[in-house]
Amino acid sequence: MQKATLKALRINKGLTLEQAAKELGINIVTLSSYENAKTFPDVPTINKMLKLYETNFDNVNFLCN
Repeated sequence: MQKATLKALRINKGLTLEQAAKELGINIVTLSSYENAKTFPDVPTINKMLKLYETNFDNVNFLCN
């Protein structure tokens, strides 16, 4: 199975960047930075993302491409 990027996971859940950031309790700029692999989320944020996107860590490509 191919891993999905954070952006693909968000889009597959039908969430905008703004909606996902609000659900995760983070800034839109911060989420965009994670999605573009400019920065890496901390463990609590990763856990929130996995729950929100209904996936597990092994299915996520954090490095964009």
